[in-house]
Amino acid sequence: MSKYKFRLQKLLDIRIDREEESKREFQQAKRESLKVKEKLDLLKNNYEKYNNMSDFKSVIEQKITHKYLKSVIYSIDKTEIELKNKEKVVEMKRNELQKSQIDRKTVDILKEKGETAFIKEQNRIEQKANDEFALYGFIRNIQNT
Repeated sequence: MSKYKFRLQKLLDIRIDREEESKREFQQAKRESLKVKEKLDLLKNNYEKYNNMSDFKSVIEQKITHKYLKSVIYSIDKTEIELKNKEKVVEMKRNELQKSQIDRKTVDILKEKGETAFIKEQNRIEQKANDEFALYGFIRNIQNT
């Protein structure tokens, strides 16, 4: 019995490579988004930590804290914008990954259908040969008796 040869194997290999690349890009974008989120959480924690000005005794400490808080608020705003941008990139990469998975699966299904048809044809040929051998054997038995 001969082996099934898929004519679009190179295309399938290319699609698999693209899917793997999309997975890597998605994971990288997700990691970057998580880093920005952690940075934002840290900034928010720092803001909450120094937000209560009544803890400081001197006016100088209050002014320094106030300037620091303004800086933290600015950083929080900037980081929130950066996080939104990163989330958009993550969503875009997710869509690309889904598209590449669909593309690969399409060719994979073609391969499976072709292989199934090939096996079915091979089984039909084998069955035809077996039927022919059985017929020859039957005819020989009839002639010998």
